Amino acid sequence: MSSTSDGYRLTASTGIHKGDREYQQDQIALIAHPRVNGCVLGVVADGMGGRSGGRKASDQVMMTCKQLFERYSPAREDTPSILRQMVQESHVVIKLTAISSEQEPHSTIAVFIINPNGECHWAHAGDSRIYHFHGNALVKRTMDHSYVQTLVDRGELTEEEANVHPQSNILMGCLGAEDDPRVDLHFIPKLRPGDSLLACSDGVWHYFSNEELGSVLSSLSPREASEFLIEKARARAHGGGDNLSLVIVKLEPLAG
Repeated sequence: MSSTSDGYRLTASTGIHKGDREYQQDQIALIAHPRVNGCVLGVVADGMGGRSGGRKASDQVMMTCKQLFERYSPAREDTPSILRQMVQESHVVIKLTAISSEQEPHSTIAVFIINPNGECHWAHAGDSRIYHFHGNALVKRTMDHSYVQTLVDRGELTEEEANVHPQSNILMGCLGAEDDPRVDLHFIPKLRPGDSLLACSDGVWHYFSNEELGSVLSSLSPREASEFLIEKARARAHGGGDNLSLVIVKLEPLAG
């Protein structure tokens, strides 16, 4: 995907791989708005809950986000409200699916919207992440709704220790669970040339430091970066890797 806006060119790519799992439960979307030029949606959903349960859950997230985005009008509507609606409606639909299928489908969500004026809003629930880099420097990332993140927040673990902790996969919140998900929102007033966004499931971020991700995003095109990160994460998983999914958006200065 590539489009041009004031002072920058937006280039983007997605990547998805089932890793060493038998089946793919992650889902991704990267969509340009059907009516509004320069308006983009990115979504990553990591489904959990049995072979078909997890896939069903991530499918519901994608469907809900796409439908709401297609109806969304950046000029008239409040973007954070739309993001909250995406998370909440996905959560409700997944819970209804669980009743009819007798499975326990759950999903994470990491979703961002870039508006035509260059502002960016994001929301997440669970441990799929969104990163904002400028050049190779991390500006901001989401904080996981996970057991180990609470230990990091309390100063009981470092981020490096959290990555190899045996309970690193325990979530404190996600879509489809009994309790309504905690939703964290973030606002970037204006994206600038040199900025990049990465949304990805834990099958990707688990294997990289912030510095490595920043270096890859700043030095490679989105397509090359997505291929490199999936290849490298697969190698580092040594045959025990999760599903991998990512969405990358870069703002490149216009030559002139």
